[in-house]
Amino acid sequence: MESWSVLVDIALLLAGSLVLGALCEQYLRSAIVGYLLAGMMLGPNALRWIQSVDEVTLLAELGASLLLFSVGLEFSWPRLRSLGSIPLRGGVTQVIGTTVVMGLGAFLLDHSWKSAALLGMALALSSTASVLKELEMRGLLESVRGGYSVGVLLLQDLAVIPFVLLATTLTQSAESSAWLALGRSIGFGLLAVAGLYVLFIHVVPKVLGILPGQGNRELSVLTAIVGGLASVTLAHQAGLSPALGAFIAGMLLAYSPYAVQVRADLSGLRTLFVTIFFSSIGALGDPVWMVQNGVLVLGVSLLIFGAKSVLTFGALTVAGARGVSALAAGIGLAQIGEFSFILAGMGRGTLLSERMFLLLVSAAILTMMFTPLMIGVGPRLAVWILGKRGKEYRSLSFSPSHDQPEAILIGFGPAGAVVGEQLREARVATVILDLNPKTVERARKLGYQAMVGDGLHTDILNHAGISGAKVVIITVPTPSVTMHIAQLVRSVAPEAHVVARSRFHRHLTEIQAAGAHILVDEETEVGASIAHAVKGYLRPEESDPVDASE
Repeated sequence: MESWSVLVDIALLLAGSLVLGALCEQYLRSAIVGYLLAGMMLGPNALRWIQSVDEVTLLAELGASLLLFSVGLEFSWPRLRSLGSIPLRGGVTQVIGTTVVMGLGAFLLDHSWKSAALLGMALALSSTASVLKELEMRGLLESVRGGYSVGVLLLQDLAVIPFVLLATTLTQSAESSAWLALGRSIGFGLLAVAGLYVLFIHVVPKVLGILPGQGNRELSVLTAIVGGLASVTLAHQAGLSPALGAFIAGMLLAYSPYAVQVRADLSGLRTLFVTIFFSSIGALGDPVWMVQNGVLVLGVSLLIFGAKSVLTFGALTVAGARGVSALAAGIGLAQIGEFSFILAGMGRGTLLSERMFLLLVSAAILTMMFTPLMIGVGPRLAVWILGKRGKEYRSLSFSPSHDQPEAILIGFGPAGAVVGEQLREARVATVILDLNPKTVERARKLGYQAMVGDGLHTDILNHAGISGAKVVIITVPTPSVTMHIAQLVRSVAPEAHVVARSRFHRHLTEIQAAGAHILVDEETEVGASIAHAVKGYLRPEESDPVDASE
């Protein structure tokens, strides 16, 4: 029965998160707060339904690995470039500046230089999961503030790689063994990255490309999971954080031909990843200790919030950001992040005392709980602080640097290829979606912008640029799939015009009811073409001269 204890603990955390997450979503507009509270209540420091501290630590590490694998999937250099130079320069300045200032502050408070360095790195990071979820829910990802926030978060995520390596070095007792451990970790890490790069980018696409298109979808997802697990194992063997291995695997997978589809297929699991992570982090907290040291926890949390807001605002301003939007982004990024727990866990018992660890965890939980509120009131608070009118903030809008397509063509079979050729001749900017990697590769060789993806997923449609598309053409032959895609398109982009193919006449009414504006009845068109051909053969004098010449 002992071997089932971890599974039972996960079930308890998920059940508690379901109840409290629903309540907090209803009244506080943030389910993440409910997940944190569920972990605190059920953990070994409160109700003790989950009693083992080791199991809680294991769950936290598992949750971090799962979550950061999905975060890595969203990381790519093209996405970084699309944000523009201001968020990127601001992100670099924020990471370096906050690490130095926070580390120097800890050193002046009588921490050793190693402990201060670890605290500086931990406090420099914000919560990617919390901030992105709130921005997405509020429709702010494409705003100026959203662009600044995403840029800083991506640079922070990238900074985790050297941070973990440095933390590994700092936790070594002897100076010589520290540098030896650092060299070994870097060596193993580079070998693992090189191996995974070859696997994801070169080997797997060729192997999966041999199989039929529909088979690739399941196998590509399985490849992602196996690759993630392999990265976690390799990182552990190299003496690095397993969560860092998962993050690197996600980053590398983001460059594979199957990245868009894998992101969409794993989207349903992100809720599970987020829930396990935040509830297990909550279980690390000690509510009794937090109450007993309430003044200290609240004071430190407010100090961190104020310092990070100012430092992030300063970094973005130096990079050329606008005042109100920069400060609003800084306020939204003032919490302690997921990777901070990993760094704190690495120093627990060596560089960080148990009291310091509990203080850091408590402040992180508190600042994460207030993230939805800070993102909500950030613009008004920024306007009040800077003494400017809200007009400046509301008038700004963030637009990616890449062009939005006029049309999205779903399906690039024989019918889709004809449509694509006509659109290209008319110089219509078009993005092609198809599940078959070979078909997508053929479309790219012909000069189209194409990606492996299923039009049945909202994430893929958004990635293709449906928000700016004027028309969506559905050429897939399966009627049920056509109906579902049409319904999804109408819900995601109600202004887009939907043109669909109906393979059978009997499905016309259903596809039209699903949301298609224009329907091409394949059976009627075939019948009309056959009749025209016969008429041209038997009565050439009565046929259309243009058609007869064809």
